[in-house]
Amino acid sequence: MTEALKSRLLAEARDAGFALARLCRPDAVPQVPDRLADFLAKGRHGQMTWMADRTHWRSNPAALWPEARTILMLAEPYTPEHDPLEDLGRRENGVISVYARGKDYHDLVKKRLKRVARWLVAESGCEVKVFVDTAPVPEKALGQAAGLGWQGKHTNLVSRDLGNWFFLGAIFTTLDLPVDGAERDHCGSCRKCLDICPTEAFPAPYQLDARRCISYLTIEHKGPVDPDLRPKLGNRIYGCDDCLAICPWNKFAQTAREARYGARGDLDAPTLASLARLDDAAFREKFAGSPIKRTGRDRFTRNVAYAIGNSGAPSLLVEVQRLANDADPVVAEAARWAVERLQK
Repeated sequence: MTEALKSRLLAEARDAGFALARLCRPDAVPQVPDRLADFLAKGRHGQMTWMADRTHWRSNPAALWPEARTILMLAEPYTPEHDPLEDLGRRENGVISVYARGKDYHDLVKKRLKRVARWLVAESGCEVKVFVDTAPVPEKALGQAAGLGWQGKHTNLVSRDLGNWFFLGAIFTTLDLPVDGAERDHCGSCRKCLDICPTEAFPAPYQLDARRCISYLTIEHKGPVDPDLRPKLGNRIYGCDDCLAICPWNKFAQTAREARYGARGDLDAPTLASLARLDDAAFREKFAGSPIKRTGRDRFTRNVAYAIGNSGAPSLLVEVQRLANDADPVVAEAARWAVERLQK
């Protein structure tokens, strides 16, 4: 009965749009507590203080919901149509991380998860909880334990079937279903993801110092960015895909089935000049339904100012000269930095 139900559950997950689905136990990640404690003790979480909160849940999925017996881990591709590394050469345009160029994945993935969860409840009468990157759940470790892929040297999950362009979702259930085996590491001697990082954010393979990660700096970090790191941001204004894009396993990446993950035309390397002119109302309107909206206009415009300073384009000088008088002091300081760079 349980094997048959598992087979039907996996078929339902595929029908819902997930490319991969595997199961594991809530206690299948015993390595997480020590790794998380070390990460926090070294301060590598930076300003992400929420990572230090509820560590008893973040370290142990079994403690998050003690009634859960099985976790269904699911992967949904968002593979880009072109190599995002090519956008780094367009210095007068901003580079937005691939996952944020379309609709907010939280909403899209959760909708699919709820469909699968409702089916499972209807079939078995069990209880379920669904999670998409918004709760203290170690999704990547659970993904490896379930066999979706392995945590590569860049700490992201890599799949032999999907590369590393995919979102993760989790369904916790009170059902005791047969589980799958963990995936082993297939990185071998490759270190492309480590070597390409502009800010050297990886102290060692399989370790990340978020304080130097461009994704952290452009999305999570509040206030001015370290002046020594600003030139290394290049024209990246929201996130960074370098370590993902360079992974050789992407040759197996699948095309995204969800059309809304495709880049909006106005978010596929938009001009820095147009972004520098956004006030708060225009920012909110432009990024409605996008994860970018969460950063707020000021932090985003700070990033745009850094990118203009790195552009080497005198034609953009007028844009940052105007921002040098911005009401937000961090934006104004970033703009003055950019002015000085462009006038050299």
